[in-house]
Amino acid sequence: MGIAIGFLVPPILVPNVDNLDELAHHISIMFYITAGVATILFILVIFVFQEKPDIPPTQAQAKARSIPPEQCSYTASILRLLHNRPFILLIFTYGLNVGCFYAVSTLLNQMIMEHYPGEEVNAGRIGLTIVVAGMFGSLICGIWLDKTKTYKQTTLAVYLLSFVGMLVYAFTLNLGHLWVVFITAGVLGFFMTGYLPLGFEFAVELTYPESEGTSSGLLNCSAQVFGIIFTIAQGKLIDRFGTLAGNIFLCVFLFLGTIMTGFIKSDLRRQKANQQAEMNTSGSCERITAHLEANVSSPATVDNSSSKDKEPLGQLQMDADTSQPPETVPVTDT
Repeated sequence: MGIAIGFLVPPILVPNVDNLDELAHHISIMFYITAGVATILFILVIFVFQEKPDIPPTQAQAKARSIPPEQCSYTASILRLLHNRPFILLIFTYGLNVGCFYAVSTLLNQMIMEHYPGEEVNAGRIGLTIVVAGMFGSLICGIWLDKTKTYKQTTLAVYLLSFVGMLVYAFTLNLGHLWVVFITAGVLGFFMTGYLPLGFEFAVELTYPESEGTSSGLLNCSAQVFGIIFTIAQGKLIDRFGTLAGNIFLCVFLFLGTIMTGFIKSDLRRQKANQQAEMNTSGSCERITAHLEANVSSPATVDNSSSKDKEPLGQLQMDADTSQPPETVPVTDT
């Protein structure tokens, strides 16, 4: 949502004017608004948000919390992650995809203005379309992952579709129809922005029981590095050869990232931990149930056996009570 607002609001707050003093005034207003919103969010994070939920959301998270703090140092966690080959591949593939997204987002206004002069506001709206479509993509991908648990398959499919979307966007940008750009940019954003949560979730699976913050931080670091490189390189290519060459440059790296994603081993450690915890829990419940059933059935057996043993004694007692003493014959003196 913040990125979407960032595409929509700046073209409105900062109009295209030739007077530098007026332009600086509008830019300063935009920066003051940004600083105010960021300050409010900073205060809310400090005083409102919890560090972690009181109750672990999953069995795997409960198990991860039981690890002693001395075994969870940040440096040791980084070193372990750097020896995790599937995660290293994911760092590069995530950086390639999100770096391309950052480059497109940064240079979008320049690309639109080259083919559609005077359409600054529509350039912002196209950026808004990319992000809003990506929000729906993220939501749909999250629901799909929750139901299917197909992390690698979904990540690979979305990566491939991001590559296809980038190709379509590259070859339709110069057709002269702005509505076509809206559609192709929306499709591109649906998959490229939708890939963001997939990468984070896949990283958590590959790196469990390491902290999600550590793996997410490394992914973001990779994305920033590739984003800077791609933005500078694509900008120079656009200035020298045009927008098509710059977009083809990104397509090459998206294709490379798709191939690399196919080589990531799907080692879903968090899912295995959840399944193991559920098996242990169900096994414990079965043992407790069997123990309780045994305790309940034992007194009944004893009572039945004791009643059977007592039945002859009761019958003998009744016989003894109902028996009459022998008659005595009176003796008379003659």
